[in-house]
Amino acid sequence: MEIQENERLGFHLGKVLSGERRFENAAQGVSRMILEKGLEKTTIAGRTSYEFKFFREGKRHIIGWHQEINDFVNFVKDASEGGSSKEMAFVLVGEPGNGKTFFVEFICGKFRWFIAIPANKKYTFNFIGLEELAKYGNIRVIQSQTFEDPVTLAMNLFESQDETREYLAKAGFDDATIERLYVNHNPLGACSEYIWNDIRNYCDGDIAKMLGHIQIVPVPIAESLGTVTGKYSARDKITSSADDLLGKRDISRVLQLADSSNPFVYNVRKGAIARVAGGGIHFSDELFKNKKDLVQIYLQVIQNRTIELDGYKWPIDSLIIATSNNWEYNRFTAEKEEAPIKDRCRICYVSHNTHYRLQQELSRYAIGSEKKVAVTGDVLHEDPNLIYAVSVAVTLTRLPHSEKLTPVEMMKLEAGETAGEQHVKTLAEIKEHLNANPNVTMRWGQKGVGHRGLGRIIQVMLAMPETHEGKCLFALDCFKAAEREVLDYITESVDRDKFMEDLRVARRLYRREVRTSIFNAFRDDPDAIRKDVMAYVNMIIGIGDERVGPDKIWRYIDPQTKEMKPIKIDERFITSVESRLGLNSAETRETHRTTIRKIYGQRITTNPNYDFMDNENLVKAVTDVRLESDVAGATSLMGALSNKANEENMKIHSRMVETMFSKLGYCRTCAEKTIEYFIEKVDES
Repeated sequence: MEIQENERLGFHLGKVLSGERRFENAAQGVSRMILEKGLEKTTIAGRTSYEFKFFREGKRHIIGWHQEINDFVNFVKDASEGGSSKEMAFVLVGEPGNGKTFFVEFICGKFRWFIAIPANKKYTFNFIGLEELAKYGNIRVIQSQTFEDPVTLAMNLFESQDETREYLAKAGFDDATIERLYVNHNPLGACSEYIWNDIRNYCDGDIAKMLGHIQIVPVPIAESLGTVTGKYSARDKITSSADDLLGKRDISRVLQLADSSNPFVYNVRKGAIARVAGGGIHFSDELFKNKKDLVQIYLQVIQNRTIELDGYKWPIDSLIIATSNNWEYNRFTAEKEEAPIKDRCRICYVSHNTHYRLQQELSRYAIGSEKKVAVTGDVLHEDPNLIYAVSVAVTLTRLPHSEKLTPVEMMKLEAGETAGEQHVKTLAEIKEHLNANPNVTMRWGQKGVGHRGLGRIIQVMLAMPETHEGKCLFALDCFKAAEREVLDYITESVDRDKFMEDLRVARRLYRREVRTSIFNAFRDDPDAIRKDVMAYVNMIIGIGDERVGPDKIWRYIDPQTKEMKPIKIDERFITSVESRLGLNSAETRETHRTTIRKIYGQRITTNPNYDFMDNENLVKAVTDVRLESDVAGATSLMGALSNKANEENMKIHSRMVETMFSKLGYCRTCAEKTIEYFIEKVDES
């Protein structure tokens, strides 16, 4: 078999020397893949964090996971620099359905794409012309079973290290570069070493002739074959065996080989580890669900980074990432004799997402990007409040009940929003207290309806007859589906009662969203309430300005458009809003105004579009004042909408439905149902 010039070891070494090809271990490759995309400093719930852009790219990227991502990146970076992480596995522990498997598969998918780029491609070598040796039967070509890098072969060409270094120097590598190469030095695997010695003996030690039996080839990138990135899922205790991980003796090879002691009789590629041993990622799903002997094998693989079979060894270079649910992990750690494997793992406790705005993106994942179709074949409309309603519902179940903060205050602070006079430091204290609990299931975000539960909620909604009859996924129906989820899947009565109370709170928050929509529909303006809220904010900013004339006109620069805008300060409107907020003295009103001005000054510098719509109390107060001035209050509007016998009321109703349909994203079904829900005096705060 003739070797092409670009398949020779010397050619490959030249490419490595010029920087066109790389020699790096698995951790270095993954670390470079992540850090090349850049990062930026951010603050999450009052805590400094770093946002790595790598994880936010793509149609289905990672959402949230700020602390977990920081932990993972620092683990990989430490491993790439030869730290203690190099001899450890990274294990994600948490409740089912919180994204652990999705996170690992996201990294694996990105890594396959990354090494497909020509400059990042991985290479290995074939031993060819083996028929000449007369010891391998009909076997003519053998590929390195663990996809060893050609540079690893180059560092093991001779029995003497001095000769090997001299060879590399002649190939153009200076002393400093050679030392950098040897940082990732490994001996050849058992079968590669054996075959290479056979070739050495056959060629009488002539290195030129020996290299004539070496062919450099790219490592195949095949997800279905488990090469480069491979997954091993915990199996049934009877059917699983060490062969699944390490490989086994191959009878067909025994019949071909003249020497039965040749390590090539072991087909290590039959195991999951060898297929990712050449700088890949091994993903062990539900690590601690494996039976004990397999866990012990993982201990050996993680600690020694070798595959061992009957005394033969194959060094591996692989980043090992694993997952486990809380129950299996707690059961495993309760068995004290299994402590060594835990010591070899960097445990990262993963909570459910507790950021309700990020949850809206996750809810979009659960619903899907494709249009839903009814059993009748009609396309289903999606209520514009659905994503908010279902996101708030599941998020609240994940938040603990506390005497220091209400669930709504906790939810808003977690999302970086204002929560009255409450400070994010209070939330940090609650988190710190919970995370000090040795029982993992009692820590922050470890209980609640997970992503799979959210998926089932959507499935229940899709199965409702009213969904298909109305051709719409109506937001209010998600609470019925969520209650079904809690009753069917939450076994602990204490948790079940807590979640049901959380759903009642979520319904009240949904009602507030409905009030805003109804107000905007009544005003025939999708931004009516937002404009009125900002009008109030701008009025109290300008009320004390000395530039305000007798006409009460104050001019300010709009932070969004950078244009000068006039606004008439209506003190009666300001007083009415503040009365609705319960601010009846001059001191409390001034304190409130100072707080609003301070928040505005802080937020507007980083977000010119900030509009105070996260301040629910303020939004409700402004809405009530406007409704009172326009239609003598919300109660009167309810009465007008419910009394369809009156012709004027029917006109208001029809106009609002039309506005909701044409401007607010409602279909006629969910517009009518939303108005009906507004009329009913339920779920009021």
